[in-house]
Amino acid sequence: MHPNELRAQLEALHAESFGWALACSDGDRGRAESVLQRSYLKALEGRGKFQGRSSFKTWFFGVVRHTAAEERRRWIWRKLRLAPAEAAESVPRSGSAEAALIESELREGFLRMLFALPRRQREVLHLVFYQELTLEAAARTMNIGIGSARTHYERGKKKLREMLEKEQRIHDAARTARV
Repeated sequence: MHPNELRAQLEALHAESFGWALACSDGDRGRAESVLQRSYLKALEGRGKFQGRSSFKTWFFGVVRHTAAEERRRWIWRKLRLAPAEAAESVPRSGSAEAALIESELREGFLRMLFALPRRQREVLHLVFYQELTLEAAARTMNIGIGSARTHYERGKKKLREMLEKEQRIHDAARTARV
């Protein structure tokens, strides 16, 4: 693939690629940015070559996933070797309107539930729902069989549905108690 064509393809996929990098980085924005930058370098420097065996998107998402796994291993290794650093996470809230706050809390709750799923379930759901890949393309991206992807997809949906229903019951009980 010609370098200009490669750059154009990468630019066209940037927003989706960042979303996937974020999912592969457990929602850590800084790590996702690092993963995506390293993935771009791999593609542009030719360390990862698109050979046309799948769609460009599927191939590049595989590069991002592999890079995120490398980053996660490095991070764990550093954490084991060095004293644990304290990191306080703050979740910025935009807007002061009650509706914006409720929407933000719902989004946070959903993301928390999504990240509570096992990694493979979370990854396949992200690829199918957010990146709009087919299960077959998600399986290729994750380098697993289609049967395994289907299993992770169904189990992830079921677990997410159970968590959402439990959250709704808790919310309804709290609302009833206030009345």
